[in-house]
Amino acid sequence: MDIAIFPNAFAGDIVVPGGITDVLHITQAELAATLGIPREAVSKSNRVRTVTVQTRLRELVEILNRVLPWAGSPLAAYAWYRSQSLPSFGDVTPEQLVRDGRADDVRHYLDRIAAGGFA
Repeated sequence: MDIAIFPNAFAGDIVVPGGITDVLHITQAELAATLGIPREAVSKSNRVRTVTVQTRLRELVEILNRVLPWAGSPLAAYAWYRSQSLPSFGDVTPEQLVRDGRADDVRHYLDRIAAGGFA
């Protein structure tokens, strides 16, 4: 996983929410809302380490890293993630797909676009 845009987001194998919020200039509450998890899940160290929270954090970082070359900046990639309607999925945003446990669908969509396919 390319972590260049999130240099402080990893402590070993653990994704550190503060490393994401610092780059995106958002609060922990905003990060939690984006991921569809309770605020405490990203603010309490014992909850951050759970499989569910770590999975959502990794999915966010991975998708933003993949979109970054097209978007041009971490903030633009995050804006795309939060607001871009994906026609292939009934105009649902990547954010909503990830919240619904469908990050693989976003990855496949990005693969298709990268290969020159249509949205």
